[in-house]
Formats: sequence, structure tokens, C-alpha cells
Amino acid sequence: MNNLTKSFKYVDYLWDDKKAESLGDNQVDLFLYRSNILGADLRITNYGGGNTSCKTIEKDPLTNAEVEVMWVKGSGGDIGTLTRSGIAGLYTNRLRDLKKVYGGLADEDRMVGLFNHCIYDLDSKAPSIDTPLHGLLPFAHIDHLHPDALIAVAAAEDSEKVTKEIWGDTMGWVPWQRPGFDLGLQLEKCLNDNPGIRGIILGSHGLFTWGDTSYECYMNSLEVIEMASEFIEKKIKEKGSVFGGQKVQSLAKEERLEKAAQLMPLLRGLCSSENQMIGHFSDNDVVLEYINSHDLERLAPMGTSCPDHFLRTKIQPLVLTLDTNEDLTDSKAILAKLQPAFEAYRQEYANYYNTCKKDNSPAMRDPNPVIIIYPGVGMFSFAKNKQTTRVASEFYINAINVMRGAEAITSYTSLPRQEAFDIEYWLLEEAKLSRMPKEQPLSRKIALVTGAGGGIGKAIADKLAAEGANVVLTDINEDSLKEAHATYKRDVSTYAICNVTSNQSIREAFNKACLEFGGVDIIVHSAGLAISKPVEETTEKDWDILQNVLVKGQFELAQVGVEVMRKQNLGGNFISIASKNGLVAGPNNVAYGTAKAAQQHMARLLAAELAPDKIRVNTVNPDGVIVGSKIWEGAWAEGRAKANGITVEELPAFYAKRNLLNEIIYPEDIANGVFSLVAILDKTTGNIVNVDGGMANAFVR
Repeated sequence: MNNLTKSFKYVDYLWDDKKAESLGDNQVDLFLYRSNILGADLRITNYGGGNTSCKTIEKDPLTNAEVEVMWVKGSGGDIGTLTRSGIAGLYTNRLRDLKKVYGGLADEDRMVGLFNHCIYDLDSKAPSIDTPLHGLLPFAHIDHLHPDALIAVAAAEDSEKVTKEIWGDTMGWVPWQRPGFDLGLQLEKCLNDNPGIRGIILGSHGLFTWGDTSYECYMNSLEVIEMASEFIEKKIKEKGSVFGGQKVQSLAKEERLEKAAQLMPLLRGLCSSENQMIGHFSDNDVVLEYINSHDLERLAPMGTSCPDHFLRTKIQPLVLTLDTNEDLTDSKAILAKLQPAFEAYRQEYANYYNTCKKDNSPAMRDPNPVIIIYPGVGMFSFAKNKQTTRVASEFYINAINVMRGAEAITSYTSLPRQEAFDIEYWLLEEAKLSRMPKEQPLSRKIALVTGAGGGIGKAIADKLAAEGANVVLTDINEDSLKEAHATYKRDVSTYAICNVTSNQSIREAFNKACLEFGGVDIIVHSAGLAISKPVEETTEKDWDILQNVLVKGQFELAQVGVEVMRKQNLGGNFISIASKNGLVAGPNNVAYGTAKAAQQHMARLLAAELAPDKIRVNTVNPDGVIVGSKIWEGAWAEGRAKANGITVEELPAFYAKRNLLNEIIYPEDIANGVFSLVAILDKTTGNIVNVDGGMANAFVR
């Protein structure tokens, strides 16, 4: 191996000696540590891409003999987040003995089933198709990675010659072949034919590197990637430009984001013709350089080269022909321009399927594009959830980097369509998809919740997210929003400061929803405040703020939200969080009760108007939500206590005793009411659901 160095320009050196020392001589832990830091650099491998392994000597539980065991990333895992539960442990000798029963390329699928007969660790994750690629090589630690720079070399014309130019005789090269047992045999042969090499380039695919220790393997991988990266950057400098130079001028950042927010709901609706999708938008420098170039028209239809890329992104993107300065305010006119492009894309995908399919091929999948390019603006992606669509975007950015490098070296080559199809519609890939867990009730839905910085609004957002929705938290208090947003995992939520008395603020919140997720399906108006005063003490200011926040705010939320929903043409839900006080008259409540009654009747009016759009509008009436509710903090609680002749501390018990069920009502109960309306009662609109423990005087019938 070459002299090791910690100085890298194109990859990040992340090895921490103290962390490694704390793992002692536990080779499996060191292999997992190496995997995690490799997966932390997207230039090295993307989410779910690549695999890593190590081999150790263990005691056979049946014979007490010492045996070699290979620990390798299991099927469907991600090296960046890999843990012990995500790996498979196999007897290396049994895996190698499979050579005796291998029947050639037609036998590949059967071989995957035989990997289970090689299992040493009974808690193993299912072994992946790449298992023999690691098992048939003799090294203690092995990395199989998909670095952009290496795939650029692998996908370049004359890839084998380029490999020699960069690494001389220190690297092997094997031509493209679908992953499987035979590819493992090809790697073994390459090593036997070229003893002493430090790694192998897989044509159109990626890289194999190794080492005697986890650290040596890590450094070997980084050095090989660094050498390829330096070579590519040198070639780019020699050429002076990439992708044929700039053809289209980008809009300014704010203009790009505004256009993307306007366009996203239309694109989402078109991409959701078969299955509802969640969106993602990217306009970083790498994307803009490619989508604004002269060579976009030539390169985009060629498709990606690495299987990991096109399995996530489809074989090729859809490039929009909209002018950069297109006026997007007339959504009907823009839709008329977009529809033919989508129809042509779907037809082209169907032709690809019908031309390449075999007798046992799975049925054609959703023919809509995953990646959509708008020159001058940015790149959109659409998939079943936020993580999948974000990762698809990241993979296509990897593919852009590959094309950039390959074009600089010689010229870019993609996989033949039949080879790509055989990967995309591989029966083993289909089996993997069939094992995916059932989607949650609100999967593929996007919810915008006002007043979500705490109390009832946060409880509603929590419930919708727990049932699979992406949530957009809005509130006037940024600190509360940040705190609430921090309680969710990545790819679940975003937030926007929103004053519901400001139309501009509302529009900005919906723009955030469109940019982050593609649009909106559920709107919950939970923002509110409560003022309890006798009529003679109620001021004009009291009246106006209640009307503005509760009533006008609800109207403007509906007005802007319906605009987005109609662009998508996917229906939707609008939920008004009103109050029992809108149905029942009581003392010291004229301003608040009037506003709540207006919310309730507005919901009925909207339900009647929006039904043709399949937008359902319903109301949830809480009552006595004292514990955990923001409006019961301070003056409102004091006012209600005074009106009922009790102390503030006695309020929860008082309100529980006055309902028929004698139950304390919590924010989570209101959230359950919202969930029932958006996920279960799917043929209900214009309705009121009371969540109050049973108040006879509030019965709506």
C-alpha cells in the first residue's frame, strides 16, 4: 500500500484515534465505525449505497473449532447508520463452498437463497446480493463504495485504459456485470491475475478496496478516491469548462424559490396520477451548473450508470421546456403546458418497459418521473415519502458529478437500457419491495398546523406525524417552533413563523410547505387565544383580535390553502379547531363565543363550496382542555374560574365533573378527533365533532 496520509482535498478524513482506541481489538466494532464515517461523506457513498465487511475468527458453537466468519452489511441497510443489528454474519468457508453448486448466470437468484445456509450469527440481517463479492476475496476488511469520482472513471469511455492511467498496475478492473455470485467470481479472478493490487474498479458501478485492518482499509479507500478526484479536476482545468458551458442563466435565489414554490403543487399533482407523492427541491451550485448547460439536452436522456442511482431516480429525468421567466401565476395555462410533457414521459417509460420486459417480469411500476429539471430554476424530485425523495435528489446529484467527471476524462457512457431494466425489474428487487412494511394511514400526506408551537396545535401535529404525515408547524413564536421542530426526526417536519392575521405571512408559510414537501393536503387552524370578559368590559381591541385571529385568520388560511390544493387536484382536508362556546351561550364570553360560532359556520359554508374539489371541511370542538393548553395560561383561566365561582386550581376537576363521562380532556384527545376526520371518516364534510366528554347543551342534534 502507498504511504498513508491524512491530508485529503476531495474527501473528508474522519477517523478519530481516541474513538477507535476505545473499541479496542473488537474488529466488528471497528468495521462498523469505519462504515459510519465512510457513509457520513456523500461524495463517497449515498444513503443505502455500498457495503462494507470484516472477517474474524470465531468459535463454532457446534464443534468448538475456530472458524472464519465474515460480517457484512445486510440487505437494505445504510453504512452511514449501520449498527450490529444491520449486519449478517456468515461462515466464510461455507460461502466459498457455494462455488461447487453454482450453475452460472441463470442460477443467480437461487444462490441468494443459499446464503441463508451459510449463516453463523442467528441474529443476522438478511444477506444482500453483494455478499459473495466480499466473501470470495481473502482480505480482513473490505469496502465496496460508490464514490462520484470512481463511478466517473467506471462510466467513462475507455474506462479500463483510464484506470491504468491513474493507478498503473495497482488497481484491477472488471467490466460491467450485474451484482451477484458471478461478479464475486470475477473479482476473485481479477485478484488472482493481478496479485498485489490495492483495489478493483467495477465498470459502470463502483469500487472495491481493502486492508488488513479497519484503519488501513479506510485509508486505502480514501487514497484511491482522492487520486481519482485529483485526476478529474486536472482534466476539467485542461478543458476549461464542463457540460459544454452555460446555456441558460439562473434566476436570482429568491426568484428561484418563489417559482419553485408556485410550481411544486402542479408538479406534485401530475406526479401523483397513480400514487400520491412527496416533493423535494434543490438548486445548489452542482445542480445549476448541469441543468443550465449546453450538454443537458444530450446527457439527461442517456440516464444514469450506477444501479444504485437509477433504482432511486428512474432511468432518466423529465426536463421541462418552460421558459426561465415563465409567468406561473396562471396555473391552468401552466398545467396545459406541463401535461403533454408528462404524458410523453409516461409513454416513453411504458415503451421502455414493453421493449425490455420478459415473461416473468413484474408488472410495470408507476411511470411518472422521479427527477424533474427546470433550467434556470432547479431540480425537483417526487417519491413516496420525504426521505425517499430527498435521497433520490442526492443520488441524482451524485449522477451529475459522475457525468461531470466522465465527460472531463473522455466521455460519459450509461448502461444499455436492457441492462438497466434487468436491474430495475429484477425479481429479487421486487421481492425486497414486497417485504416493505405497510404504509401508515397518513403516509404521503402533508399537514400544515397553525398554533403548533405548543398546546393543542403541537399535540395535533404530533398525532398526524405519528400516523405518517409530514407536518409544517406554524406559530408566531419562533422559539416555540424551534423547540417543537426539534422533537421530530429528520424528514418529518419543517416550520414557518406565521401570523394568521397577515395574508403575506400565511402565503410564506404555504410557500415553505410547497418547497419542503411539495404542497399541502391537511390544514388545521388551531392558532387562537381566549378572552373572557363581561360585555361592558369587552373592548374594541378585544373584539378585533379575536375576529382577526380566529375568523379572518381561518378565512385567509382557507383561501390560500385551497389555491394550493386546487393546483394539486388531489382533494384535501381543512379542520377548524373551534369550541363548545360556539354552540352554547354562557356569561362573560360574548366576543370569544361569537368568533367561535363564526368559525363553525364558515366551515359549513366552505364544505358546501369545496365539495366538488373533494376538499372536506370539518370542525373539532374542544371544551375544558385545561391541562397542556396554551389558552388556559393566565387571564382566560382566571376569567373562567371567576365566572364559575371557583379557583384556578379547581378548574380541571370542575370541568371533568360537568361532562357526562366525567373525563378530563387533554390536547391529545383533540388530536384524535382531528385524526378521525382526516384519516377515518373519509366521507364526512361540514360536520362538527365535539371532544368534550359529553356536554348535553352542546349536542349538535
